Amino acid sequence: MGKIEQTLKRLLLITFIFLLGCATATNPRFTLLPESKEIEIGKSYVPTAIEEFDGIYPEREVQNYITQLGNRIARVTYRNLPYRFYLVNSEQINAFALPGGPVFITRGLLLKLENESQLVGVLAHELGHINARHHARFLEKMTALNILLNIGAIVVADKPYGQALIQFGQIGGQLLALKFSRDQEREADRLGIEFTVKSGYDPRGLIEVFEMFKSLEKTRPHEWLSTHPLPETRIAENTQFINRLSLSGPLIKDSEDFQRVRAHGLKTQPSFEEFYRGKKLYREGKRALAKEHFTRAINLWDKNYMAMVYLTFINLDEGNIGTAYNLATRAHQLAPDVFSTNYALGVVHFRRGEHRESINFLETARQLIPNYPDVYYYLGRNWEALGNRQKAIENYKVAIELSGGKRPWERDARERLQRL
Repeated sequence: MGKIEQTLKRLLLITFIFLLGCATATNPRFTLLPESKEIEIGKSYVPTAIEEFDGIYPEREVQNYITQLGNRIARVTYRNLPYRFYLVNSEQINAFALPGGPVFITRGLLLKLENESQLVGVLAHELGHINARHHARFLEKMTALNILLNIGAIVVADKPYGQALIQFGQIGGQLLALKFSRDQEREADRLGIEFTVKSGYDPRGLIEVFEMFKSLEKTRPHEWLSTHPLPETRIAENTQFINRLSLSGPLIKDSEDFQRVRAHGLKTQPSFEEFYRGKKLYREGKRALAKEHFTRAINLWDKNYMAMVYLTFINLDEGNIGTAYNLATRAHQLAPDVFSTNYALGVVHFRRGEHRESINFLETARQLIPNYPDVYYYLGRNWEALGNRQKAIENYKVAIELSGGKRPWERDARERLQRL
């Protein structure tokens, strides 16, 4: 290695260390990650988050309520971002945000809340994380670290497609389980309380949520505290902060809309209880028992499309192609923008020999979550059946690279690739 190249490497290393320091310490306004890129990254992981938390709740009235309430709070925040709010089906007690605007609350947490000010407190807290750029700072550190680790290769060609997708999945997993420091939680609390008051709600709702979490801590571990630490001092500090605000005027505590939405969630709870029993049995390989619970879930609520997705694959395994088609079609009608409904319908069309239709749904699934290996395997099978050798090879290669030896079809994919 020549002296000039060594000198350039040292300069690059010093420059990126300096930029990282600027972005996180000496000048908080200086950012390595442009806002447009922050928004793009957050948006790209929304389908993954929806899938990870068992789909989006398929009741438009409920989703509209969450959106309208979230937008009311978002209007008083400091950052003009494309905020989006989602209620997801998961029974976990959790809420989280992604970079650049997306905010999620689980059905499990919604059912634990007692009034609208508590829900506002949770949403405002997550907006606090976004406005403080906590996710963006995490990404800036990761970006700088990747550059530092790959300085010798930054002028070489891009990484192989499969490897880039693997990295995409790894970053998404870290974003969805991002653990915040106590200082970051304190900052999000302060901002959240400020946003709550400015939007006309009682900030003590957040304190009530913290107290509820504390009471649940001994009986049921919940996911929100695993990423949002709740030390003993946090309730006292925020109570003191609220008391210093000298609140005046009427502040909203609750609404009929909230109680109506919560009642809807309680009404569908038995269906989701059956769904989660079925999901557990499905993962244990007890498909016949799982089928009974998924069927009961749908009978209890005919919009439980995630139960339909699981039943689709059980029926495919049993050779009931017609039943699988009906289930997958209904699930897709209920949630056309969700990964699993497009993937399921794509596989069903493949099994029916309808390769063009299968490709259409699988391509939609791929665009939603680009790192799921099974999608590429079935795309490969479809293109092979249609005689497009090049596209079949491309998709088999990506499928194998992403699978990591953990898919039952991998041997078949390798054999097909060799034959092509």
